[in-house]
Amino acid sequence: MTIRLGFDNYAVRGLRWKAPRLVEYAASLKVDVLLLSDLDVHESLGDAALREVKARADAAGVAIHVGTGSICPTSSMFDARRGTAEEHLRTTIRVARALGSPVARCFLGRGEDRATHGGIGTHIRNTIATCRAVRSFAIDSGVKIAVENHAGDMRATELVALIEEAGRDFVGATMDSGNATWTLEDPLESLETLAPYALTTGIRDSMAWESAGGLTVQWVAMGDGLVDWKAYVKRFDELCPGVPFVLEIISGGPREFPRPEPPHPGFARFAAMAQRGRPCPAPADPEDPAFQKSELERSLRYVLDMIK
Repeated sequence: MTIRLGFDNYAVRGLRWKAPRLVEYAASLKVDVLLLSDLDVHESLGDAALREVKARADAAGVAIHVGTGSICPTSSMFDARRGTAEEHLRTTIRVARALGSPVARCFLGRGEDRATHGGIGTHIRNTIATCRAVRSFAIDSGVKIAVENHAGDMRATELVALIEEAGRDFVGATMDSGNATWTLEDPLESLETLAPYALTTGIRDSMAWESAGGLTVQWVAMGDGLVDWKAYVKRFDELCPGVPFVLEIISGGPREFPRPEPPHPGFARFAAMAQRGRPCPAPADPEDPAFQKSELERSLRYVLDMIK
């Protein structure tokens, strides 16, 4: 296999490391890619500081992917600290270009946005508008906007529709296997749908089971959940040449979701997966830095055993 392996700094957020230290850590783990998924991880967004981070990464042989948060001005997750949605995205693209990142990872919002006035469609249209406003700047910078299926905001087919409408020439997907389960989708089916659009990834395992209020999902370390990773990695290698396999391990407590009425396409596969699941213990403290580091490192070892 030719899969490039990496991790998202959010997996070890409790360490509160800035970009230079994260590059050192990535080098020590001998990964290929480091996704710096938020702008606050940088000590400075000035050109000199970014050049120094890039030089460190280049010397270590670690490719950097750059990211940020919501670029949808109507999402409950939008943060106006960095200006308008367009200004925020332009800043992210500038940082990506400076660090040699081919992508600017971002997202719409979260599942709660689906229940707001106008539904998820309103937020999708506003995210498309943000992307289109920076089209020339992104293309001139050599950076593609990689919109994530994030925290239950969009199903795979909805993200595909966003990308196609915004413009596939400069917009693609950050394909997140864990977030697929928060929209009650089978990660393998989500992979088949999003693979042609994938630019980068966020990968973790999930446990799911039937519960009194519907279906419960709990994110877990690689190999501790229900995903058939041998099948997933095989299809990923076939469908996503050149796309890195970036672990974003967020082992945490269970979250219950009501059964969708009416069921969306693909729900049957997720429900069948959940029938094989079982409740599992929640970690004592998901934000404990040592716990996060341990979960990431054993997940990396699990994947390496499959792809080496």
